[in-house]
Amino acid sequence: MRRKIFIASAVLLCGILCPKPNFTQEKTGSAEPKMTPEDAAKKNPIQPTAEGLAEARKQFGYDCAMCHGKDGSGKGDLAQDMKLELHDWRDPSTIEKMTDGELFWVISYGRGKMVGGEADRSPEKMRWNLVNLVRSFGKKGAGTAAAGDKPKSENPQP
Repeated sequence: MRRKIFIASAVLLCGILCPKPNFTQEKTGSAEPKMTPEDAAKKNPIQPTAEGLAEARKQFGYDCAMCHGKDGSGKGDLAQDMKLELHDWRDPSTIEKMTDGELFWVISYGRGKMVGGEADRSPEKMRWNLVNLVRSFGKKGAGTAAAGDKPKSENPQP
């Protein structure tokens, strides 16, 4: 009797702890989610505001700047260490052909070597504010000069 209980327990324990092969998982193609035409067609429901951009800039600093640079230059420390060539979002031509829906999808799910995205970490409103922030990088004068990078004519000599 004890032997039967021991064997039944061992089988049950092995069934719980031992990994089972997943024969239903597809082996072909990528596990990466795919953007649909409906995703690309989404319109940004959030108007850019100073408050929304400030919140997005803070989130961008935590999650995105390490690769994309704090000013959207694509020259973040991690990107340089990994020798990644990222787009410079300060150049409007970089994203002018992308819809807000496409930007939202990339921010949410990532693309290429971008591991994951913000979908599981940030509410939808924040991700739309991040779209607004990325768009703001390409606006004239936005983020092109840091506070200490003013031309000499603007910096008075002591």
